[in-house]
This record gives sequence, C-alpha cells and structure tokens, in this order.
Amino acid sequence: MFYLLSVHLININKMFSFSGRALRWMQTMTFAIREINQRSDLLPGLKLGYHIRDSSNDIPVALKGSLLLVNGQPGPRAIGNGSLEADWGLKGKGDLMRSGSRSRGLGCADVTQSVSPVIIGDASSGLSMALLRSLGPFHIPLVSYFASCSCLSEQKEFPMFMRTMPSDAFQARALARLVSHFGWTWVGVIGIESDYARFAIQLFLQESSLYGVCAAYVHIFPIVLSQQPLDELLDIIQGSSSKIILNFCSEADVSSIMRGMRRRNITGIQWIASEAWATAKSLWEEFGDLLGGTLGFGIHRADVIPGLKQYLSRLRPSNIHDSAFLSELWEETLNCRLNGSVNTHSHMVNHLDRKPCSGMEDLKDVYSAFLDVSQLRVSYNVYKAVYLVAHALQRMSDCEAGQGPFVNGTCGNPKSIEPWQLFHYMKSTKFSILGEKVDFDLNGDPIASYDLMNWRREQDGSLRLVKVGFYDSSLSPELSLVVNESAIQWPVGQQAVQSVCSESCPPGKRVARKKGKPVCCFDCVTCAEGEVSNTTDSLDCTRCPTDMWPNDMRTLCLPKDVEFLSYKEPMGMVLCAGSVLGACSSLLVLAMFYKHRATPVVRANNMELSFFLLLFLATCFLIGLLFIGEPSDWLCRIRYPAFGVSFALCISCLLAKTLVVLMAFRATLPGSSVMKWFGPNQQRASVLLCTVVQVSYFSSCACLSNKKEYPAFLRTMPSDLFQLNVKCVVFSVFRHGLTGIQWLASEAWSTASVLSTPTKYHHILQGTIGLAIRRAHIPGLQDFLLRLHPSNPDASKNPFLIPFWEEVSGLQI
Repeated sequence: MFYLLSVHLININKMFSFSGRALRWMQTMTFAIREINQRSDLLPGLKLGYHIRDSSNDIPVALKGSLLLVNGQPGPRAIGNGSLEADWGLKGKGDLMRSGSRSRGLGCADVTQSVSPVIIGDASSGLSMALLRSLGPFHIPLVSYFASCSCLSEQKEFPMFMRTMPSDAFQARALARLVSHFGWTWVGVIGIESDYARFAIQLFLQESSLYGVCAAYVHIFPIVLSQQPLDELLDIIQGSSSKIILNFCSEADVSSIMRGMRRRNITGIQWIASEAWATAKSLWEEFGDLLGGTLGFGIHRADVIPGLKQYLSRLRPSNIHDSAFLSELWEETLNCRLNGSVNTHSHMVNHLDRKPCSGMEDLKDVYSAFLDVSQLRVSYNVYKAVYLVAHALQRMSDCEAGQGPFVNGTCGNPKSIEPWQLFHYMKSTKFSILGEKVDFDLNGDPIASYDLMNWRREQDGSLRLVKVGFYDSSLSPELSLVVNESAIQWPVGQQAVQSVCSESCPPGKRVARKKGKPVCCFDCVTCAEGEVSNTTDSLDCTRCPTDMWPNDMRTLCLPKDVEFLSYKEPMGMVLCAGSVLGACSSLLVLAMFYKHRATPVVRANNMELSFFLLLFLATCFLIGLLFIGEPSDWLCRIRYPAFGVSFALCISCLLAKTLVVLMAFRATLPGSSVMKWFGPNQQRASVLLCTVVQVSYFSSCACLSNKKEYPAFLRTMPSDLFQLNVKCVVFSVFRHGLTGIQWLASEAWSTASVLSTPTKYHHILQGTIGLAIRRAHIPGLQDFLLRLHPSNPDASKNPFLIPFWEEVSGLQI
C-alpha cells in the first residue's frame, strides 16, 4: 500500500497531489519481488505475486482496499504474478503465489482471488493503526516500511505488526542528543495533529529533559492547515525567542508552513527535521532559501540497490498504458498527454489542455523524485520488507516435520499459508541484505541507525544532502552520536545558532530558578560570603573549609593568610614582658604570703582564698603568652577556654572574699549565725560553683554563643541573632506608614515600666515597637513576693532583702 495520490480537503473540494517518491517505493517492491522470483537460492519452489493499491493517505480508502484484499476480492482488474494494476487506492500488499499451483488446476485468476497472507504498508502511522485494528480479526500480518510511531510497538494492542522502520523512541533519543550536543536548551517543537507527532513529541520532551533541554513552546496544528491555524503557528514562531524548531510532520505540511513564513519574511530559523521529511528533496526547489542548513535524521540508506535504477529507467510510453500510476507519472513529470491515457487526475491543471506526448520524451531529461536513487532510504526499507517475507517463507519451507514450532512439532505449509503461521516465522527471521544484518526485537522493531543529514546549498543553487554524522542505538549513550561539525552548513553565519532561555551562570555564581518558569530559565546569583562554585551552571555553592576563604571571583578556596603577633614585634615584646612581670609579681606575693602564713595579717586576709587568687592571677598572666607566636591547632583550642576558666576563678575568689568581709561587718550582733554560712567549705564550694557553670537569664549578646571563648556559659535568653531577624519584620511595619521618630526597642528595655511612666519618658517613647521575651504565669510567685517582709523570719535570712527594702521604702532598718 502506497499513498501515490494524497487527498487534501480544502473547504468541500477534494484535491489530489501526485507523489513520484511514493511511486518509487512501489516500484522498488515490484523490483524486489521480481528479483526474488529470479533467484535460485531463495524460494526455489515458490514465486511471489502482489496487488498494489493506493491508500491516498486516506483512512476510508485504505480500509476499503485492505478489506477487499483479505477477503480475496482484490478488485475487478487486479493482476498477480508480477503485473501491476491501479484502480483502487491502497498500498503494497503482498499476495503470495505458489509456482506449482497450476498442477492443482489453479490458474492465475484463482490465486489472485485468494486471501492475501501479508500486507506491506502503510507509510503513515495513523493509517497503519487503522488497518491493524480493522484487520485484527483476520490475523493478517502488516509490515510497514515508514510508520515510526512508538505506539505501534505495543504488542498487546498490535500483535500482528512488524516494520523495517525504527521506532520514534530511538529518533527521540537521537534528537535529544543532537540538541544537547549543540547546547540548544530552548527549542520550539511543532507537529501535525496525528498519533505519530503526538507520541514523537512526548518522547522527545521526556528524553530532552534528561539533558536539561526545555521546550520554548509545543504546538500541534491541525491536519487541514487553513489560514487561521497557520497564522496561529506563525505568531508563536515569531513571538518566541527560540531560533531552533523541531518539526514532526510530512513534507506537504512543511510546504504550507514555508509559504506562510515567506509571506511574513521569517528567516534565520534552524530547522530540525524529523525522519518524515529529513530527506525530502521536493521541498528544495521552492523553499531552498528558507530550509538551507536544516539538520535531520534520515533512516539508514543503501548506497545502491543493484539494478534498481535501470529498472526504474526502463519506462516508456509503450509499456505504461496499462498502469494509471505510471501513466500519471509520465504526464505529470513531462507535462504532456498520452494517447489513450487512463489518468483521470488533473492536479489543478486541465488534463485536456496539455499537449500530446510525442513519444520522444525521456524521464532522464528532467529531474524527478521517481528516478532519484541518491537517497535510497524508504525505498531500502521497502526492499527489506519484501525480503523479510521471502526469508520467512524460506524458513517455513525448510521446516522439518516433527521439529516445527507449532503443536506437536508441526510446521507451516507453504502450499496453504496461514497468515498467523507466516507471522511467527517473520518474528524470528534474521537475514543479511546488501552487506547489512537485519534483526528485530521482541516488538518487531529493527535496530535503529540514523544518518544525520544537513541541507546544503551549492553555488548553483542546487540542494545537496550531506551526511554530517550518525546515530547508532546499539552503541553506548556516550558514543551513540557522532557529529562532524566542520562539515555543517548553517542557516546564518559560520557557527551554530545559540538558543537558550538564560545565559549560563559562570563559576562564582549559582543558578536561581525562576518561579513558574521552565528549569532552563533562571537567574545567576553570586555565591554568598565564604562560598564558591567552580563549575558552569552550578546549582549550589560550596562553603570553604574553616582554614580557607574564597578568592575575589568566588571560584576557588584559598588558604587563609596566617596573621599572628610575633615575639619579635614591639607589641609582642611589650605583652610578653607584661605577662611575665605580672605572673612574677603574683607568684612573689604568693611566696611572701606563704612564708608569713602564720601571721595574723595573712590569716585575717582569708589565707586560703588569697593563695588561690594569687595562683589563678599568675595563671591569667601566663595564659597571655599563648596569644603570642604562631598558633597551632591545639593551642587555638585551649587558649580561650583556659583564659576564661582562670579569669572566672579569679573573679570567684574575689567574690567569695568580698562576701565574707561584708558579712563579717554586718554580723555584729552577739550570737549571730550568719557567719556559719560562710565557712571555709562554703567558700570553696562557692568558688567552684561560680566557675563551673554560669547561667544567665538576661544576657543575649550573640558573642556569648561562642563556646570556645565561653565554654561554661548557659542562658535562658535567646541570642541577639534571632532578635535581629525579627527586627526586619518590625522595620517593614515602620516602612509602611509609621511617621515621625519611631523607636525600635531591644528586649533589654522593651518592657521596662520605668521608662513608660507618664512622669518620665512617656511622651518621647510613645508608639515604641519592640521585642520581648516570652512571658509566662508562674503559679504562687506573686504570693511569695508579697511575703518578703523584714519581719518575716524566712525573708530576713536573705542578705539582699534588707538593702532592697530600704531602697524602696526610703527608711533604714
């Protein structure tokens, strides 16, 4: 089945366009069948015949012809055994004839009316799907040479389908690798309203997303591309920033789009062609100026099919009158009218207005897609499809009884072919043809191999399809695509067009996604302080180690310059001398105290705490030496804690000594028991307790969070870091409408009632906004505070109560 006449619906009229390319495919099938029938090593006891119908690229026409064939009614004038006839509209359909049939009394007419066991066709994925669904109850195998929709690989839905055309799943991978190879991350994707285009686009989007490629737009246009949908498509193309367009449609649809682009003067587009039109030379004559530089994957071609060119060139007026197809080719190509022509299609030109053919015309004198055998791609697929059926029949003939693949080891009978048996042999058939191994997977798909084609415009204006690379699915992903960039001719300039939504982020910056935009659209944000990125389009910045910092470009972590106070510097000498002098002075006093420890002066000065105080004071002086000279890791770890602890011990000793002296002067009454709480053991305990842990309930400075400097510090107050973050919110409130002097209070005074009394600062601080630590109700606290009275025996034991009471009441107790 071949769509020799394409039907186009414009308003309510039917228009036909003749395809010399499809006629070459048809003739390739007849050539392959005749070649097989002349071979002695392949099917020596069988001969192949055929019926050919034009599907007109129209589902009703294709279904009508296919149903006639599978019911043994090929048409009133169909001829088998190698003859060609054209009266219905279908495609190449294989009807098999046995050379020994006449021994059973079956003539040629009897055989042509038998059920055809296999159909070769259709080129269209949509028509192939329609035929498969209609022929399902008959279990008739269908072998397509150009239907590439990945949906046809679904064996549950289409169990009787095979093809010599690779699935679009491989094409999608090849196209995704291609756009990724050239760095095109912003690509427009269009396609015709069909199963082929929809599945292909879906697969491409899935595959391309793995390489970071985004679709600038995805547009499906209707089969009938009238003016309104064409304008919608052109508006999208013009309005997009993408200069790369991937087009999944037929060559007829490309022609309509190109006419619209020429009318609007849209140029500079880098077209990426699907395999459906990647090698369609018929587009070049009219649209070469718009399609120059096009890239596309064409199915693997045969360099030459021996004898095919001569077979196609043998056509003469004398031997084509019986075929409407060949008569139409002659008349359309040479623009003349044959005597007694059976051609009934005028193709927008009045058939009778053409001059009569003289008989001296030759197809070689003009260019025709029919005779162009420089790009044998689809024709080669047709050739392989015929040989697939032939080799399957050969395996059926070679099968030995008892060792067959069917029940009880039975074999298929080539004298009475069951289509489902023939399909079983076809599924497992492997063969070589023209030096190429042909194999199929479990889905009936061949191993994919594509040629990357570039549409090059020569100096004389002619088209040259140049192979600039290839894609082989059998290789690893890294090696599957090979591109010779130096051999590519680009639409504009000498380099590939750049098509990105956002320019790449250089090292030192990171990618920041734009909300609601594809992943290819982003902003570049400089790495934060202390962070670097050393790759292009980095998603995150890496923080430098503690002993390193970033360079000015934020691309590299550099070792920090070690700066320290040297003993050789004046400041180092002064500090060293001061530390040694202070330590020696402290130790000297300690020695004097120890020597005179039995004297009343030393004993009255709280001898034990004095010894501790002088020792810790000397330690504080000596620890200062740790901050001079080149530091080491262990030194940096211990010097801050050591100084903090020793200093805390000094302060604790001073506090204990001060409290003892204070209590000694206050406990003047005879029999007072206050001093029993300040004995030697209590003094030691207070020093230890004040040194071990300091718990603050109001200190909020962020610096106190440094555990290296303040290892023994705890607090119930949040750090100022949190306060600063919340103040940003407060500032926003101020910015949105508050006028005058607006005070923002820290937690230290935001709830201080002394500042909010009417007699003081109320008129100044009115309207203050501040942050306060969380409040809570403590049960029983108010009653406890009210009982704090000097007359209360329990309260009188608190040494701080009396000064507080005297301050509040203004009286002396």
